[in-house]
Amino acid sequence: MKVNRIVANIAVPTHEAMQAAQHFYGELLGLELLMDHGWIATYGNAAKMTVQMSVATEGGAGTPVPDVSIEVDDVDEAFTRMQAAGIAIEYGPVDELWGVRRFYVRDPFGRLVNILSHR
Repeated sequence: MKVNRIVANIAVPTHEAMQAAQHFYGELLGLELLMDHGWIATYGNAAKMTVQMSVATEGGAGTPVPDVSIEVDDVDEAFTRMQAAGIAIEYGPVDELWGVRRFYVRDPFGRLVNILSHR
């Protein structure tokens, strides 16, 4: 058996909250709406992704473990978008010793999101 894909599922309280997801994941992070059944919306892109799942005792550099990590091609642009949208930055941006530049924000549902680029 081979695992083909791992999907992060984030519970939201209402159908109206789906609009907040569209703003954060769709507009600010630029993910495409791949599927929408009303009760579930899936965001992504056509890029080939590696199957990964991490378990951690901390988020690195003494930070809390994020719920979701999203790798982007330009972390500074993502940071600028989050700031312009009034999203509170919880950590960073910082160049970490293990070769990533990253920052933490919370999505509209309180999930801690690690946004990063490899250097």
